[in-house]
Amino acid sequence: MSTPHRAAVLGSPIAHSLSPVLHRAAYAELGLDHWSYDRFEIDEQTLAGFVEGLDGTWAGLSLTMPLKRAIIPLLDSVSETASSVEAVNTVVFTEDGRRLGDNTDIPGMIAALRERGVEKTESAAVLGAGATASSALAALAEICTGAVTAYVRSRERGDEMRGWGERLGVDVRIADWAEAEQALRAPLVIATTPAGATDALTGDVPEIPGTLFDVLYEPWPTGLAAAWAARGGAVVGGLDLLVHQAVLQVEQMTGRTPAPLAAMRQAGERALAAR
Repeated sequence: MSTPHRAAVLGSPIAHSLSPVLHRAAYAELGLDHWSYDRFEIDEQTLAGFVEGLDGTWAGLSLTMPLKRAIIPLLDSVSETASSVEAVNTVVFTEDGRRLGDNTDIPGMIAALRERGVEKTESAAVLGAGATASSALAALAEICTGAVTAYVRSRERGDEMRGWGERLGVDVRIADWAEAEQALRAPLVIATTPAGATDALTGDVPEIPGTLFDVLYEPWPTGLAAAWAARGGAVVGGLDLLVHQAVLQVEQMTGRTPAPLAAMRQAGERALAAR
């Protein structure tokens, strides 16, 4: 009989997470009947106790907000990618009990863009300045050869984005959110804002748009993504990101490569359609 292996996604709120759907679909496709993947409502106060209580059947954890930074002090090592943005979304437990932290959001973004034919871009615009925006800058450090303009609502947010740019080696220019319609002229636009934040921009999509990467997956499509697609522009969505980062998590946790991207995406699409 195969030894059971456990994994889960932690965060708060967590009930909406699609991670169990994606990981379980991967296990089914790979024939990993002895693997299970759950979700747990965990915040910063309960994180340490939860992690300390895990036994040897645990293979890994996925972390979502607000735990991506809070997990770092509990780890034995953190990858260079995760360190670059001070955010861990993946923990792998080794056979000797070590806890290894990584960030699959950044390579997941790059893979999702590559899937749409975006290998390099001369410039880019980022809408928003939260945690996802720093991951976007880290991804752009790999694929953008020129300046990145970040559209933000406050000077403090602008300073944060400029600081991330200096740390990541990205030439970040700061612009006020009131001028956000200008962002849509960039060859690559990454929207990292909450639902509804870009709705006012739908009438500003250019005649010939470039590529829009909107990190939301629910509700989908966003107003901006729908207007972009209607103009014939390429659109990368939040589900694309979620699936690509989950593929990397499955590969790290199970040691099985490649993870079944198509089956995981199909499961995610079905789950969203049923909501």
